[in-house]
Amino acid sequence: MHTNWYCDDINSYQRRETVEVTIGGIPMGGSNPIRVQSMTTVDTMDTEGSIEEVIRMVDSGCEYVRITAPSIKEAENLKNIKEGLKARGYDVPLVADIHFTPNAAEVAAKIVEKVRINPGNYADKKKFDFIEYDDETYQAELERIRERFIPLVEICKEHGTAMRIGTNHGSLSDRILSRYGDTPLGMVESALEFLRICNDLDYHNIVLSMKASNTQVMVQAYRLLVQKMQEEGLKPYPLHLGVTEAGDGEDGRVKSAVGIGTLLEDGLGDTVRVSLTEAPEAEAPVAAALINRYDDRAATADRINTTIDASPKNPFQYERRKTIEVDTFGDHNVPRVIADFSEVENIQMSDLKSIGHHYLPATDKWGMSDHGADFIYTGKAPLPFMSPSGMKNIVDADIWQSNMDTYPLFSVENYFSSAIKHNSLNFVRGNINDINEQVIEDLSKDTTVVLWIFSENSHTMPELRAILFKLYAANVGCPVVIERDYKNVTPDELQLYSSTDIGGVLIDGLGDGVFLKPLPSNNKEELLDQLTTSNRLAFGILQAARTRMTKTEYISCPSCGRTLFDLQETTAMIRKRTDHLKGLKIGIMGCIVNGPGEMADADYGYVGSGKGKITLYRGQDVVKRGVPSESAVDELIKIIDGDGNWFEPETSEIEA
Repeated sequence: MHTNWYCDDINSYQRRETVEVTIGGIPMGGSNPIRVQSMTTVDTMDTEGSIEEVIRMVDSGCEYVRITAPSIKEAENLKNIKEGLKARGYDVPLVADIHFTPNAAEVAAKIVEKVRINPGNYADKKKFDFIEYDDETYQAELERIRERFIPLVEICKEHGTAMRIGTNHGSLSDRILSRYGDTPLGMVESALEFLRICNDLDYHNIVLSMKASNTQVMVQAYRLLVQKMQEEGLKPYPLHLGVTEAGDGEDGRVKSAVGIGTLLEDGLGDTVRVSLTEAPEAEAPVAAALINRYDDRAATADRINTTIDASPKNPFQYERRKTIEVDTFGDHNVPRVIADFSEVENIQMSDLKSIGHHYLPATDKWGMSDHGADFIYTGKAPLPFMSPSGMKNIVDADIWQSNMDTYPLFSVENYFSSAIKHNSLNFVRGNINDINEQVIEDLSKDTTVVLWIFSENSHTMPELRAILFKLYAANVGCPVVIERDYKNVTPDELQLYSSTDIGGVLIDGLGDGVFLKPLPSNNKEELLDQLTTSNRLAFGILQAARTRMTKTEYISCPSCGRTLFDLQETTAMIRKRTDHLKGLKIGIMGCIVNGPGEMADADYGYVGSGKGKITLYRGQDVVKRGVPSESAVDELIKIIDGDGNWFEPETSEIEA
């Protein structure tokens, strides 16, 4: 078992207690609500444009507003923006965002309520060099950083300015990468080096963050940060949560909820920023929707019924739970998606288009999209026609017969007493109370079972995780399907809640299948639309948790005053040309600050490097510099094609 200092209680919701940090008139941490923040996108030197944008953000629910200050002139102009906002009746705390320019940070700290520094580039220049350090030379580097950082700390102390020490996965310094590698530990140590200096100087008005575009890395780093602070006896500083470069639309929301929601479930987080490649005022409502789910969580959630009070697996690194292979579940197989047609009346072949299977009458064949469900559950009756190739049919055990071309779904109670079972694949459904020690022992002897788990606890994700922890601790290798059913939620809430509840389990390497029920409807057409949504969401959650890649992933930053082109328009343009390249990851960054580092594990990158100029990357290596923006997408496609990763999109019978 692993000591879970990162989470006060894995079996009962409890928000982590932190010190309170003063940020203007809106304190963070302590007993204060979880706060919402966002970041402007207009040029910081555009005073009136910045004021108007901040007002829109505050009116949408933003409590702190971050503004980039890439040089001293922008830092100085924060005063004009602040005064202009006050003249309009807005006294929102402003946060100066600093990269590479300590001098700008020192100016801004005298003006605004908070500065954000990135320890990866505050006192270091990134050259992607590997450097051999012994203890003496490494300590000398720390002394250099200390000397550069102390003036800012002293100014913050004098002016009552808060500070966020914000590590980004993609901008770790060469020094950290050389010492710790590209790891969550490297991210944590990058922040702790600066935090220790603050502690030595008795400065504690601090917030910390561990942001990444890779949700697995992000969650591991935040957990490890809390663990390390506890081990070192440091104060429990508040945490700012965010997934960097989440993207736009549904993908951006799902990815944000997988990362942020998982940590909120652990009781971590004191402020949230959802980074979408959209207008900044679109971010705050999404952050608020994630946060508001926890308003009554402690009062409404039941304590989880389990004897396991610590994680039996390492919560600080990804490791997929070892399972046996049952049909196409478990072992080396990607997690499977099961669609719920149990409430659909008079199922027709054309209805399966909603879950990615298209019947083509002209050829009497089936076609399947990238989001073709692997299984279909039809409840009390099998499909009235043969299942499409690539999809199998599940029915309730009480109507199943061994001569059917289907698989049975049992309750835990009925399965072990049943005389009739499938010889190779049986689904067995139960919750945490059903899966006792005897059931776990029986499961360990049965190589035909895929366990199908659900929870009705409002603290859902940890209860689902607790079931899997039981199996993990007992070394039981049956694959597991995760079921979620939401009835009284909006479509937007379905998106965020399912991403948290299912993604939070997958992100720990737990789970071999997803069964996300559609929102209920008495109208067949509406129900099929809901099935399209739930099926697409299931695949999106798997992709966001990095467990099954079925579409192109766009790692696009949310824009800010440094951005050198229209990110929303450019992202849409690149998506239109490349969204058929399944599994490829393309980074789209507005400037060099969010360039090769922030793209982290992208396969290709499109980065603004000047007005109308683009630099193209393969991984973190520059391929072409100074490409005119009007031809940059074509040049990117040439690079992808040259690597053998390009193919033309098909105009198929399915689309027709």
